[in-house]
Amino acid sequence: MNPPREWFEKDFYAVLGVGKDADAKEITRAYRKLARENHPDAKPGDDAAEERFKEVSAAYDVIGDPEKRKEYDEVRALGPMGGFGGPGGPGAGFGGGPGGFTFDVGGAGLGDVLGNLFGGGMGGGRGRGRTATGPQRGADLEAELHLGFTDAVAGLSTSLHLVSDAVCSTCSGTGAEPGTSPVRCGVCGGRGAIQDDQGMFATSRPCPSCGGRGVRIEHPCPTCRGAGVERRPREIKVRIPAGVHDGQRIRLKGRGDPGRQGGQPGDLYVTCRVDPHPVFAMDGRNLRVTVPITFAEAALGADIDVPTIDGGRVKVRIPAGTRAGRTFRVKGRGVATAKGTGDLMVSVEVAVPAKLSDAEREAIEALAAAATASPREHLFTS
Repeated sequence: MNPPREWFEKDFYAVLGVGKDADAKEITRAYRKLARENHPDAKPGDDAAEERFKEVSAAYDVIGDPEKRKEYDEVRALGPMGGFGGPGGPGAGFGGGPGGFTFDVGGAGLGDVLGNLFGGGMGGGRGRGRTATGPQRGADLEAELHLGFTDAVAGLSTSLHLVSDAVCSTCSGTGAEPGTSPVRCGVCGGRGAIQDDQGMFATSRPCPSCGGRGVRIEHPCPTCRGAGVERRPREIKVRIPAGVHDGQRIRLKGRGDPGRQGGQPGDLYVTCRVDPHPVFAMDGRNLRVTVPITFAEAALGADIDVPTIDGGRVKVRIPAGTRAGRTFRVKGRGVATAKGTGDLMVSVEVAVPAKLSDAEREAIEALAAAATASPREHLFTS
């Protein structure tokens, strides 16, 4: 690793306004908010906002990448590197005296730490270093999709309409005006970084001419101003599988924000919101329905009609003496998914009429008079 000088000088957490223990989502939220507020399209002609946008983007490029963030935190833990240019001169000392500095490396050898930091070794080795700003992966996006219950059961293909970063429609992502191309930076030779000779060490920092990109855009695209991306409406085709549940999150790989400098695009995460159904409910691949039956049907048994999700009906035999709450399984009438088709689970409840006709009341009174035992008798014998 060959850390840029700005890693020692800038607190990227402070730039984004987050704590050092912030998680990845918090960092991404902070970056998106600041990037929206300071984007050149949002504040055209505002040089201060444009500089702020660049500063925020540079900070997110480091602490928004788990590997770079780990390296950055390790570098920052070493403290200010003033010993490289103090009164004692470069490499004058490694202690706490004038011109020196103190390392607390948790038991690691000093040579290991310096080797990791400067990519070379002790004794004047320069190391090859690496580009300070390489390919950057695009940001992940979040979206919500509202579905009807039957669409969630059957699955469907639909479109999402987003406003987000996309590859510039004018320059196709090159950042250069049509008819021109980026040219290799003559200052850094296309590496994106330049080395500073620190005596026995060599450090690198982003090339001030090309900003670490390795190329210079002499004729910026008028649409994206050299960024290679623009913020515009996007229509994204998405296939929702059968049996998706309310709150389920679906990942669409590569459908997020475009990458920069040849980086991979981010992903799109779609959270499905499924409207409830007045009759059916999903339970994995199974569908559930509750069907009311009369006391006579429960006591004597009956064949009843039960609705299905496709608008049809199926016969279910209710045995004599069926208790309320009993569940019957109808094979193959659930959700048809790639892993198989579920069943329809039919639960019955005994319907008690709120109003009785004279004939019904007489019949029930006769039944009550004919009863020979109480259904609660067992409660008093245990």
